[in-house]
This record gives sequence, C-alpha cells and structure tokens, in this order.
Amino acid sequence: MATTTLEGTARALVAPGKGILAADESHATIGRRFEPLGIVNNEENRRRYRQMLLTTKGIGEFISGVILFDETIRQTADDGRPFVDVLRNEGIIPGIKVDRGSERLADYKKLGARFAKWRAVIVIGDDGRTPTPLALEANAEALARYAALCQEAEMVPIVEPEVLMDGGHSIERCFEVTEATLHTVFHARWEHKVALEGMLLKPSMVLPGAVSGRRAPVEDVAQATVRCLRRTVPAAVPGIVFLSGGQSDELATAHLNAMNRLPEAAPWPLSFSFARALQAAPLTAWGGDPTRVDDGQRAFRHRARCNSAARTGAYTAELERSGR
Repeated sequence: MATTTLEGTARALVAPGKGILAADESHATIGRRFEPLGIVNNEENRRRYRQMLLTTKGIGEFISGVILFDETIRQTADDGRPFVDVLRNEGIIPGIKVDRGSERLADYKKLGARFAKWRAVIVIGDDGRTPTPLALEANAEALARYAALCQEAEMVPIVEPEVLMDGGHSIERCFEVTEATLHTVFHARWEHKVALEGMLLKPSMVLPGAVSGRRAPVEDVAQATVRCLRRTVPAAVPGIVFLSGGQSDELATAHLNAMNRLPEAAPWPLSFSFARALQAAPLTAWGGDPTRVDDGQRAFRHRARCNSAARTGAYTAELERSGR
C-alpha cells in the first residue's frame, strides 16, 4: 500500500476552496428526483443530466472530485470522451460509490477511479434505545473492512457513517449517537489497520430530527458538530467532507460556513461532499430540456461557488443572491 500516494490524493480532495460533488445516485434515487420534473428515468436522460454537470466550464475551480455511479463511470460525453477524461481535463479526481461489492475495486481503478465511497446508515429511534451498540459495531466493521480493501487497491476510502436526520430526536440526542458512532468507527479502523493519513471521513452534521418540531440555530449546529468531531476524529485524518443529509442547499452551505467561522481552528479541513445540496438547483433549472443546459450549468456553478466560499467562512447572503 502506497500511503504517500493515498495521502496525496486525500489532501487533493480537500484542497483549499474545493469540495466533492456526489453524483452517485442509484437509479431509484435519481428517478425520485426526475419524477416531479416529468423527466423519464432512463439511461440516456441520466447520462445527459450528469453530462450537464460534469461539462460545466471552470467547475474545477470549486470541485476537487466527483463520486460517480457504476453506470456513469462507464459512460461518455456527446463528443465521445469518457466522463472520467472530462473530469481529469478539468483537474477533477474521479471517484466511485462501491455499492456492488468491494471486489470490484480493481475494475474501478482501471476505469480511472482514485477514491471510493461506502455508506452506512445509522437510525436514531424514538425509543431512546436505538441504535444499539451491536448495530454500531456491525456498521463500523463493514466500513473498516471496506476502507482496508480500498487502501490495498491504492484507492482513498471515503468512510460515510450517516446518522439520519429522520425522526423526532433532539440535537443533544443526535450528538450522543454521532459521538458513539464515530468512536466505534475509528476503533474498527484501528483493528483493520486502515491508515488515517490515506482516508477521508464523510459524516452527517449534528442536527435535531426532521420531525422534532425544533430547528437549531445555524451557529448551534456548527458548534455541536465540530465539538463532536474534536472528541472522536484523530487529527491525522486529512479532512472532513460533510454530507448534506436532506438539508436544503442554502442551509447545508450556511452550516458549513458557520463551522469554518468558529474562532478556534479545527485540526482538519472542513469541506463538503454534497449531492442534493449541489444538484437541486441545477436539476430544476435544466428540467430535462436540452435548450436549458446553460441554465443548469449556471445554477450548478453558483452552488459550487457558494460552497467554495463556505470553506473559508466567506459565504454571505449577497453571494447567494448573486446567482439568482
């Protein structure tokens, strides 16, 4: 395992002012996003949609890497270039969601992927007893085994333990579960000898449940999230790339911005690996209409620019309005 190479890739993915686009939705998930806009969920429309995102001019200024789906990493743009080459030409690192077994890592590496992502889902029950320690351990074990296999294949693992924001839990309960989850994940990482320097963590933010009836102030979410990470994530990890986890695009960006404005610097770069929070606006602007590709790309570039600004705490209402 070339730890130096892995660390170089990991640090490039959290380069200053940049973050990751998660464009790895399954057929079912992207279908749910297409349906309200009347877009037929077939392979060609999925290709056209992702082409719209990946061929946006100058997007490499804000995007360091893209997590692709199995279908997408094998597709080409209208001009015949593989999407992987489109990204490389923009200085963007191709990655892959490993959802069909880690034994395919060698194949994905041959196709051009330099990092991979695996997600585990943690549900906070309203009974106050779930997730159980056994559930946390099982998920952590799966994530650690995947991460070790990635590093053996000389690919950077992005480890994603997502604590869902579904439910009626408080922000305090989310903090408790997230802290326990991350402690368990990093203990399993140690047992499987995963090199900290050659991985990235993709956590959820510490938030009250979506149906709790309570909305925490942006600054409270930022403080709770960073405090939880400080308690659990080793400083040797090259960076944190947050998922948006069902938040609106503007709220996810505001939370990231507030974290990077905290007076005490975190020991790792705080970046983003957003899906819906980067894609909702461009998908609506495009709407499946080939005459509105420019509109979709303009909306995507704006969301990427806003999140780039949030990397340094420079996101403002004026910047947000400038893209409307």
